[in-house]
Amino acid sequence: MTKRIAVLLGGLSPERDVSLVSGRACAKALREKGYDVVEIDASRELAQQLKDANPDIVFNALHGEWGEDGMVQGVLEHFGKPYTHSGVLASALAMDKQKAKAVLRASGIPCPEGLIVNRFEAAKAHAMKPPYVAKPNAQGSSVGVHIVLEGANRPPAELGSEAWALGDDVLIERYIPGRELTVAVMEDRALAVTEIIPNTTFYDYEAKYAAGGSTHILPADVSEEIAALARELALQAHAVLGCRGLTRTDFRYDESANPPLWLLEINTQPGMTPTSLAPEQALFCGIAFNDLVEWMAENASCRR
Repeated sequence: MTKRIAVLLGGLSPERDVSLVSGRACAKALREKGYDVVEIDASRELAQQLKDANPDIVFNALHGEWGEDGMVQGVLEHFGKPYTHSGVLASALAMDKQKAKAVLRASGIPCPEGLIVNRFEAAKAHAMKPPYVAKPNAQGSSVGVHIVLEGANRPPAELGSEAWALGDDVLIERYIPGRELTVAVMEDRALAVTEIIPNTTFYDYEAKYAAGGSTHILPADVSEEIAALARELALQAHAVLGCRGLTRTDFRYDESANPPLWLLEINTQPGMTPTSLAPEQALFCGIAFNDLVEWMAENASCRR
C-alpha cells in the first residue's frame, strides 16, 4: 500500500519563502519515489488541515519560528503520526540560542559567551564591548543579524525600530573572527565539513538563499584534525540536545584561538533548497537528494 505523506511548507515565520522552496523540492522528491504526497501550507488551523489530509507520515519542511521551535511539533505529537526532524523539546531548545548554548557549554562544547538584552536597551548603548553580534534569540536563517565591529560608535539603530518584528529579546554575543564551517548530521553520522565563503558582508539571509550569495568549499580546506573535531562536535551537539533526523551545525574556525572551533548554532530543520548545505553534503557522500528526502520520511517518528 502506498504511503501518504503530508509535506508541511510555508507557514507563518519570516522564513516562509524559503520553506516554500524547501517543501516543494521535498514534495517533488517524494512523488518521484512513489509516495502519495499532499502539500499543506501550514496555518493556525494545522490540526484540521492534518485531519483532512489523513497522512501516514508528516514531513515538516517549515523553517523558523512556530514551525521549528516546538510549537508545530506539539501539534504533530497530538496528531499522533510519525513526523520528520526533532521532537518538541529538542526543537524548542535549539531555537532558543542562549539556552541551547548553556546546555552545550555544560557538555564541554565551546560556544561564544552572550547575554539576552531587551532590544530597546540594546539599541541605546553597547551591551557588550565591540566586536559583537546582535541577533534575535529565536529566529533562523540569519534573519535580523547585525555584526557590530570594533570601534563602532553605537549599536544598530534597527534594534529599536518600530519595523522590527523579531521579538523584544535579542542575543548579544561575542564576535568570533575566522572562517565559517558547517557540518550536517544524519542521525548518528556526520556527513562532511563545508567552508562557507559569503559574497556579502557575512553569511546572512541573502548569502544563504540567493543564487551566487556564497561559495561552498566541500570538503573544507582544513586539516583532518580540524575536520574530525568539527564532525565530532556536531555529533555531540545533535545528541546532547536530543535531536533526531537531519541537523546542521555551524562553527567559526579561528586558527589562532584556543580552542580553534566555536559552535555558533545548531539548525534542527536545515534548508532543502537548491543552494542548501545539507543536501550538498549528502550528495558529496553519495546520497542523492531524493534518497535523502526518502530517508528523512522513513526515519520519521512520534512519541505516541
